[in-house]
Amino acid sequence: MKIDFATDTDYLYILDRDKHIVETLIRSKINEKEILILRDEGQEIGWMRYGYFWDNTPFMNMIWIDEEYRGQGMGEEVVTYWEKLMSERGFKTVMTSTQSNEGAQHFYRKLGYRDVGCLLQENEPLEVILSKQI
Repeated sequence: MKIDFATDTDYLYILDRDKHIVETLIRSKINEKEILILRDEGQEIGWMRYGYFWDNTPFMNMIWIDEEYRGQGMGEEVVTYWEKLMSERGFKTVMTSTQSNEGAQHFYRKLGYRDVGCLLQENEPLEVILSKQI
């Protein structure tokens, strides 16, 4: 597996699969290098998208690994890669969140993320906010 910044050639792959982002933001996220693409033999197999909480703390918004590639450690690999990038850019803390009814919270805690708060939206499960010092 190889991890790269997404390029315009990845646009349709992301558009087709990422249902949690407004379509008009995909190109700007690509241009700002805020989407990492996972590739296997040159083929896209997943992505990780991030932004900035309070415009000053890297916040991982989404990790997606295509079904047939899950369970092989690629999620941990892309998170570790992203944390290293953020550290190299001078950041000391990174954040993410997950819904309380999702198993991803255990994945993040295993990687050293700690609960720092929560968000309750109407008709949605509790959103757990996690943070990690890098």
